Amino acid sequence: MQDVAEQVITPRFRALQDHQISEKNPGDLVTIADHESEVLLTAALTEAYPDAVVLGEEAHAQDPSLLDRFNVAEHGFTVDPVDGTKNFVHGSPDHAVMIGEVRGGQVVRGWIWQPQHQAAYVAERGVGAFLNGEPLTMAPLPSGSDQPPYRTARRAWVGRTLPGLGDLELTWACCGVDYPRLIAGDARTLVYNHSKPWDHLAGALLVEESGGVIGTIDGRPFPAQGLGGGLVSAPDQQTYDAVVSALASR
Repeated sequence: MQDVAEQVITPRFRALQDHQISEKNPGDLVTIADHESEVLLTAALTEAYPDAVVLGEEAHAQDPSLLDRFNVAEHGFTVDPVDGTKNFVHGSPDHAVMIGEVRGGQVVRGWIWQPQHQAAYVAERGVGAFLNGEPLTMAPLPSGSDQPPYRTARRAWVGRTLPGLGDLELTWACCGVDYPRLIAGDARTLVYNHSKPWDHLAGALLVEESGGVIGTIDGRPFPAQGLGGGLVSAPDQQTYDAVVSALASR
């Protein structure tokens, strides 16, 4: 991931030309770095694991049936070649490369590389979460009034109040940054109104292995396959339950 980012992503950072940026849908940007990164990462994974289904974000845009194959695969990988593409296009360092691995219906490993922050996050089920090789644990929430904000990726929800809890503020608009920031204590919760597997598998395992909680917006366990609805992630079960309850009462 680091080699791919150094080769095709970082050289384009703040150096993209107009013809290297396009829209898959209105407002949904994709760049030459996304395409080239995914091709290289997919080739490496396919060579190492020829029987695995590799679900890349851009490959799915060309062949939506790939998601169906991934959802029933015994072994699969998700690839987000440039998570936070809009940030990347606008010169923000808050972007990442992400890979998640699924075996037997569970996320078993996840990798997040933030090239501009030089931050490598790795999670392995039952082993732990790590930042640049050092163990990573969920930062304790401060007591009293000095609490981090509740955050949502859905811009239409920004400023809305969670009954009995507080107002929603915007995330960093990049799951590969959002989840590490939650672990660092910069958010009290993350709320997503819809989800794609390449955006969330690596971060979900990172949160769980660092001691946090993630599940669906209606209180069900996080689904490694068949992902698509809203998600809530929090530092602890109590906060997760409170946010799920507050969202249900709106």
